[in-house]
Amino acid sequence: MAGIDRRRLLMGAGGAALGAALATACGSNTGRGGGGSGPGISQWYHQYGEPGTERAVKRYAAAYEKARVTVQWRPGDYDRQTAAALLTDSGPDVFEVNGPLLDQIQSGQVVDLTAEVEPVKDDFNQAVLAPKIWQDKIWGIPQVIDMQLLYYRKSALKDAGVTPPRTLDELVDAAGKLTTKKTKGLFLGNDGGVGVLGGTPLFAAGLSLIGEDGKVGFDDPAAARALGKIRQLYADKSLLLGAPTDWSDPAAFIQGLTAMQWSGLWALPQIEKALGDDFGVLPFPRDGSGGKPSVPVGAYGSAVSARSRRRAEAKAFAAWLWVDRTDFQQDFALSYGFHIPARISLAKKAKQLQQGAAADAVRFATEHGYAEPLLWTTADRTAYQDALSRIIKDGANPESELKGVVRKVHAELQRVKKKAA
Repeated sequence: MAGIDRRRLLMGAGGAALGAALATACGSNTGRGGGGSGPGISQWYHQYGEPGTERAVKRYAAAYEKARVTVQWRPGDYDRQTAAALLTDSGPDVFEVNGPLLDQIQSGQVVDLTAEVEPVKDDFNQAVLAPKIWQDKIWGIPQVIDMQLLYYRKSALKDAGVTPPRTLDELVDAAGKLTTKKTKGLFLGNDGGVGVLGGTPLFAAGLSLIGEDGKVGFDDPAAARALGKIRQLYADKSLLLGAPTDWSDPAAFIQGLTAMQWSGLWALPQIEKALGDDFGVLPFPRDGSGGKPSVPVGAYGSAVSARSRRRAEAKAFAAWLWVDRTDFQQDFALSYGFHIPARISLAKKAKQLQQGAAADAVRFATEHGYAEPLLWTTADRTAYQDALSRIIKDGANPESELKGVVRKVHAELQRVKKKAA
């Protein structure tokens, strides 16, 4: 798919420093204002790759009667553009936010939206709402859920006498048995999973990135054990590497280059069209006695700038669109690409998500979904990704690599807590 789409928030992409200069070639397209005669409000979106999305969000804005809403579609490095614009008086009133939301909260750049969300708070998928909460206040309204999951070819597994893997050990074993001269057992991306897996193996081991106690959540031998098994997949040569397209595109799976592939929910309609019912989906398999299935989820949120001269009107519009207008929320999730509504009640009602692999995916996201926590900073992510690369590709010792990451994350947590004091 061309352009930048909702999968960005699941690829470990971090935000830019708040002091970064505003990108010069924003290329923003100005949408027509809303139908209201009230004050003007500007709303920013990053550039989605799904056809029709831009037209849809401009249509939503035009339907609002209490203010004139101008939509700006922002190609390029959206996070950097937004971070810089929020330091000026010419930034957006309402805008999409992925990260680094914590920096924006602590810097006083976004406003509290707790009152707007509270009436329906329990109806949001709690995994994607949690990273929008700081000090018991809600700072962003989740818009739509993207998720990753494991696709497997039923006929390939049956022919090899392999059952769908429910544990990480079974995944390693299955990938080996499914590897032939023409087909690899598993595709985790052309880098062996470095760029896409993130904290998923840690959650599968029953751990987390940041614990509920606010401390490092993977300072445990189980973390090294799980990552060592990902390295084993790489060393066993049962991973597909160098495919024509990367993990986010299902082409390698559809073409039979791999029997199993880690990809996103957005790939499901394309896979179903090509393979019919000859595929199934699974969460990332659990590891160890304390492990659990793991499903990474993410959601862009709608936030309101604290520098907006029309904060009350901007808050009212954000609540109207992402709390009140459930019809627009469902349209946004399922009419342009394939995503899960952020509201549990809407996901249950969506016909496209009520049967087959799609219904399984919604259940996985609800029961096993995790999102990167608010306290997981860009520096944390970089340190972890670098260590993961050395473990998977170079065979570096998982225990020693993770010790270094634990120290880095601990120092970052201390910095964040000091800033909050």
